Amino acid sequence: MPRGRFGYSFQNFDPERMARASGRDLRISPKFSVEICREIKGMMLNDAIKFLDDVIAMRRPVPLRRFNDSQGHKRGKGFGPGRYPVKVAKAIKKVLLNAKNNAEQKGLDPDKLKIIHAAAHRGPVLRGYIPRAFGRATPFNEETTHIEIVVEEVRR
Repeated sequence: MPRGRFGYSFQNFDPERMARASGRDLRISPKFSVEICREIKGMMLNDAIKFLDDVIAMRRPVPLRRFNDSQGHKRGKGFGPGRYPVKVAKAIKKVLLNAKNNAEQKGLDPDKLKIIHAAAHRGPVLRGYIPRAFGRATPFNEETTHIEIVVEEVRR
């Protein structure tokens, strides 16, 4: 692959009825990105945007399926461990709106778009450090994440 280009992990892309978008090297948590992508995959695009708006407004938590040992349970019938990852929700909402605009540009109906692929992958780590006493230093790294979204127009 030429330098500066990247691929998608989704292989069966049909340009006639699908659109895609991605966010690269986003400075958001990979853990919460995976949890949100798992939650919105299979949703209609407008429903996913409403879901993310609710997460941003802290009205609806994102359930944590993995690495949830000491997480508090959220209110609601049968809702287990969850969080409100606002920063991640804002970043993924931007990518969703980008996919929606890409679909409209292709002539697809934005009300019939379904998210068929939503994935989050770890990006490069931005290395940093905090100087400490006696000439020591503590690593202070920032994780980055790649997000990819593929939407398909469903026939009803």
